Amino acid sequence: MRREAVSSSNIESIGYDEESMTLEVEFRSGMIYQYFDVPFGIHEQLMGASSHGEFLASQVKGTYRYARI
Repeated sequence: MRREAVSSSNIESIGYDEESMTLEVEFRSGMIYQYFDVPFGIHEQLMGASSHGEFLASQVKGTYRYARI
């Protein structure tokens, strides 16, 4: 999946696949997580958030299934 670099203290890049509704987040630590069944609107809001990390923690983590890859 192609990811876009973001300006964040904890997140390196974020990608999204519309067909599978999969959000992929690469952290600065090198860990990569995929979140499943994430609506496109959530991805748009994440990319536009003033704090990507805060948005991810409050709107994605604990809400969508995920896997570390």
